[in-house]
Amino acid sequence: MRLLNDLTLTRKVGRGMEKSGTTCSGEMSRAHAVEWELHLPGQASLTVHDNHWVNGERDLVLHKPTVVPEMPAGLSNLHNRLRSGICATDRHGELRIMVFPTYVDTHGRPRIKKSLTTWDLTNAMGLHHLRELTAREGVGLAAAFDRPDLPPVSLDDPQHEKPLQHALFFPAADDETPVVAFVRFRIVPVLRHIGWLSPADA
Repeated sequence: MRLLNDLTLTRKVGRGMEKSGTTCSGEMSRAHAVEWELHLPGQASLTVHDNHWVNGERDLVLHKPTVVPEMPAGLSNLHNRLRSGICATDRHGELRIMVFPTYVDTHGRPRIKKSLTTWDLTNAMGLHHLRELTAREGVGLAAAFDRPDLPPVSLDDPQHEKPLQHALFFPAADDETPVVAFVRFRIVPVLRHIGWLSPADA
């Protein structure tokens, strides 16, 4: 699947990887990792793990291989860090992933922004990229938490009044959307920062 002019995402064939580790909640568990590969011309491929933990948790992460190819610090430091959890909502058959865009600090460390106005989020990720995500069947962008004091989340009229935490909601049977979203908000900003994406992929 082509995400940008130079960037493609492919689900790896096979059974994936079995591994053990610590979940986002800090519990030791075992996981089955569904593997996805990101390809950029002239660069080493990157592997995203969709970890399905035995204890019921699930998260996405840029997997760190045994030997990390030479690459700029911003991207190297993203491996095995800044995982994104996937959890169920109150609606049957629906999951969500928080939309926290990455930026790289002055020390080459990837960080995340949790609270943004919807206008800031569209600037960070690109309005057309968010529209592509929410055009998928059953997928929507909304405030992560249902609070009466929050402004509405709309891509037609992105609010610039109050920062809030955004989440992408999607059908539980849809395994592709959370991975695409993770690449968009977690990995693509770092690839832009280190100059691995062409200006046409803005």
